[in-house]
Amino acid sequence: MDEAKPFDIPKREVWEAFKKVKANQGAAGVDGQSIADFEADLSNNLYKLWNRMSSGSYFPPPVRRVDIPKADGGTRPLGIPTVADRVAQEVARRYLEPHLEPVFHADSYGYRLGKSAIDAVRQARQRCWRYDWVLDLDVKAYFDSIDWELMLKAVRHHTNCPWVLLYIERWLKAPMQMEDGSVVPRTAGTPQGGVVSPSLANLFLHYAFDMWMKRTYPHIPFERYADDVICHCKSAEEAQVLWSALADRFAACKLVLHPEKTKIVYCKDANRRGEFPNQSFDFLGFSFRARKTVWQGHIPAHGFMPAASPKALTAISRKIRRWTLHQRSDKSLQELANMYNPYIQGWINYYGNFYRTQLRSTLKRIDLYVIRWARAPPAMAAHVDARHVLQGVIDKARVAKRIFRASAAESLGREMITLFACQDIEPPGRARHPANQDHFVIHVGSALV
Repeated sequence: MDEAKPFDIPKREVWEAFKKVKANQGAAGVDGQSIADFEADLSNNLYKLWNRMSSGSYFPPPVRRVDIPKADGGTRPLGIPTVADRVAQEVARRYLEPHLEPVFHADSYGYRLGKSAIDAVRQARQRCWRYDWVLDLDVKAYFDSIDWELMLKAVRHHTNCPWVLLYIERWLKAPMQMEDGSVVPRTAGTPQGGVVSPSLANLFLHYAFDMWMKRTYPHIPFERYADDVICHCKSAEEAQVLWSALADRFAACKLVLHPEKTKIVYCKDANRRGEFPNQSFDFLGFSFRARKTVWQGHIPAHGFMPAASPKALTAISRKIRRWTLHQRSDKSLQELANMYNPYIQGWINYYGNFYRTQLRSTLKRIDLYVIRWARAPPAMAAHVDARHVLQGVIDKARVAKRIFRASAAESLGREMITLFACQDIEPPGRARHPANQDHFVIHVGSALV
């Protein structure tokens, strides 16, 4: 019976946790069990998990380590728990989050309800206009360096729930299974990839940084998204003093500021024309630097503004290239759109929030690939009815305009006219003559509306 269990964990919470884990998907852990495999015997799996958690006998299995390539050539270790362990962590996260959310700092944006990375970038942009200097902080290997005793001390400050404290400690100390199959113990950190890890990492820096800044430097505003931190200063000297003080503070919390990636940046624009070594910084996928803009609707100037960073644009370009759209001749344009529109819309929705034109040249690559895809139809015999061919071109271009972008549709229409000319096919109802070529392009364009 439920009353006999030492820990009161409602079965409903386990069910709700599974629904969240299923929605997030994710890879299998060390047991190789996928979400579909787990769901095949869902009732028994959830009951077994609830029974063990409620009785205190649940011990998390090792976390599977996967090294994710970074833009600078290095790798980031990612820890992937099993599906069952992700459900168990979600149960704890659902309990812990309502206790933590009210106490977090207003300028902490990571993994919080009602806050986003875009909110952090927007606030940073506003403050960069008011403050001349920025201290761009980088905590070296943050998720792997969190001290367990300090972490548990912070958790105990907000809850005395015995099962939450018990399982958080077990999750922190769960071993890591390497890619070669060996299992190694861990002595610090919380696996980046665990369900409860973001909440724990946020809580740790809440005390290590947010509250310390509020007590010691209340006049210096900042934005923090997990371990990405930007501080705004009025002078280079103030930024240097803060850097030194933060190095000591983080050392006391057993963290280290990256000596090369942490830097002081001058926010240069039309009104701030000094020359200093660092005049740009990256934050959450955006690069802040002086950019062309228009003030008061008509005055050309340079403002210190964010836009999609070169690293982000390079990552997008590589992703588009790996799609090999031009080789997907077995797919219709609608099928291609269904496959890739979520990516395209996500990039536009995120990076298009600031200095949208920075995306133009990168996303133009999609247009070019769509055109290459359209220029590789099956070979057409001489007796093919050109009217049917043209109607296919118009249909493709119309769908291209609706699904991708108008520029792709226009280019597609013009390329297909070139295709007709090269294959000596008469456009239906019109003699192919140089004088009529432009008019025919307009005719095809009008069909796209």
